[in-house]
Amino acid sequence: MAETAPTLTEIRARIDELDAELVGLLARRETLVRQAAPLKSDSQAVRAPDRVAQVVARVRGLAGDAGADPDLIERIYRGMIQAFIEMETDEHHRVKGGSTPTTR
Repeated sequence: MAETAPTLTEIRARIDELDAELVGLLARRETLVRQAAPLKSDSQAVRAPDRVAQVVARVRGLAGDAGADPDLIERIYRGMIQAFIEMETDEHHRVKGGSTPTTR
């Protein structure tokens, strides 16, 4: 029996399932980033450009291995990383004290 192409409704349902998984994973990542914030010495350590470059290089490789577009994955990760840096900067200032962050 031949398989039929999925309908738009079916594709959207699969995307919704993946979104639920992704949100759960992002929540776990947020917890870890919040735990890291007080361990950093200053806002430069929060920004950690060398670590960002390392993560981006790693996910580009993972994207290629998974059959995804490395450029697309890099753009997604850079946006996500920037959002987490802003949140972590706020968290770092909240825990460590100091002046109001200017990440945005």
